[in-house]
Amino acid sequence: MKGRRSRSQSETLSVAPVEEQAKTISINTYRLESRNKFRDCLVRDKAQEILMNKLQQDKYDGVSSPFLCASISEEILKAVKEFGFDRYKYVVSVLIVEKADQAMIVASRCLWDVQRDTWISAKCETDTFIALALVMACYYD
Repeated sequence: MKGRRSRSQSETLSVAPVEEQAKTISINTYRLESRNKFRDCLVRDKAQEILMNKLQQDKYDGVSSPFLCASISEEILKAVKEFGFDRYKYVVSVLIVEKADQAMIVASRCLWDVQRDTWISAKCETDTFIALALVMACYYD
């Protein structure tokens, strides 16, 4: 065959790039239960501890409250992830409200699996404000 070059064996067997070799192939387990289930009491105690440590001696400040809420929610999320509950995604919400003789109603909505999803709340109350932390654990396959 004129003009055609025969391929060597090394050219025929192409080597996949490093990125493609790093992919792991996992087989479906069809497991519907978590091996390490979410334990409400552990998370509630940890969230309560974080709230008390951060806020026990503070006074209400409307300017710094949003930043404080964000840092506390990140700290709670990090602590919850350290427990190693598998097959859960978390939503952490922290709310700080000044005490001013008013009522407060907190509500949230989402799709919920009553058998597997769960939530906890922790509260810290001082002379000038109330802080509420909500941790929602949503089970996923």
